[in-house]
Amino acid sequence: MIYLDYQATTPLAPEAFTAMEPWLKSGFANPHSAHAAGRAAAAAVEVARDQVAALLPPGGRVIFTSGATEAINLAILGCGLSVSAAATEHAAVLDCVQYLGGDVLPVGTDGLVDHVKTHAALQAIMLVNNEIGTIQPIADLAAAAHAQNKLFLCDAVQAFGRMPIPDGPDMIAVSAHKIHGPKGIGALWVRDGVSLAPHMLGGGQEQGMRSGTLSTALCAGFGAAAKLAAERMEADAAHVAMLWNRARAAFADWTINGATTERYKGNLNIRRDGIDAGRLISECRNIAFSAGSACASGSGRPSHVLRAIGLTDAQAKSSIRLGFGRYTTVEEIDIAAKAINQAAEAML
Repeated sequence: MIYLDYQATTPLAPEAFTAMEPWLKSGFANPHSAHAAGRAAAAAVEVARDQVAALLPPGGRVIFTSGATEAINLAILGCGLSVSAAATEHAAVLDCVQYLGGDVLPVGTDGLVDHVKTHAALQAIMLVNNEIGTIQPIADLAAAAHAQNKLFLCDAVQAFGRMPIPDGPDMIAVSAHKIHGPKGIGALWVRDGVSLAPHMLGGGQEQGMRSGTLSTALCAGFGAAAKLAAERMEADAAHVAMLWNRARAAFADWTINGATTERYKGNLNIRRDGIDAGRLISECRNIAFSAGSACASGSGRPSHVLRAIGLTDAQAKSSIRLGFGRYTTVEEIDIAAKAINQAAEAML
C-alpha cells in the first residue's frame, strides 16, 4: 500500500512508539496519584508538555486534550464570546460557529482570507488548510483582530511540527497524529492572561480546564513526536518540497485547487474534468488518497472547502487530495502517479 493521505493522519514515528511503550507496560500508574509511581508518570507528562510547548510561541500554557477537536471546542465554547470563522475551516470550528450563531467569512479562489469584516469578539482562522494546503497570513490577521480588541484562535493542526508557528494568536489548537504521534491526544495552547471556562466537568485534572485521567503513554508519544519534528523540520520541509515538484510534474494535466505559492507543499489537491474521484479511489486500491477531509468522508456531499473557493459541485467531485511527508519516497510518488493517471484516462 502506498500511503498518500498525510492530511488525514500520519504514520506513527518509531521514536514516538518507543517513548510510549514503557508507559503502556510497567508505567501504568495514574499521573494524578500522589505515590511514587504516579509522580513518575506525572513527571513524564510534564516533559511531554515542554516538548510540545517548544514548537509554540512563548508566553502561554499547553493544555492536553483528546485531540484538536476537543481543543477547538474548549477554545470557542470556553471563551463565551461571539465568533467568526473562514468558510474553509475544519468542521470542528464551523460546527461550533453554527451552534453559536456566528459569522462565516468568505475566501478568495486561492483560499486566502483578504479582509475580515465581522463584529464577532473571537476570530478563528486556520494556519494551513487541511484540504487545499493554503497558508493564511496568521500573524497579520491576529494583529488586525487585536487592533479591534478581539481574540484570535488558530487551528494549526496541519502546520504544527511542519513549519514555525507565528506569534500572534491567543489560542492555538494542535494534534499529535498529524505529526507522527499517536491518535487520541492533542492540545490547546492558551496565551497568558486569556481566561477560559471548562466545558468538561469532573475532577479538573488538567489545569482545571479538562477533567479526566491523562494518558501518560499518549502524552509521551506526543512529546517525542514534537521533539522529533523540531529536530527534523528543515529536512522534512526540503523533502516535502522535492516530492511536491515531482508530483506536480507527474500530474501536469490536472488543475491545482487553491494557492500555488502560499501553500504547504505536502498537500496536492487537484482536479481533472470528467473523472469521478470516488470511483478513482476505488480503482486504485493499492494507493491511499482521498477526495477531501476524512471527517466528511462518505457524506456524499461535495467538499465545503472546494465550494468556498468557487468550484462547482462537478469540479469538486472530480478533485482528489494527495498528502505526503517524511516517510514518502520518490518511487512511491512515481508509482502512484502512473496508476492514478492511467485510471483517470480510462474514465475519459
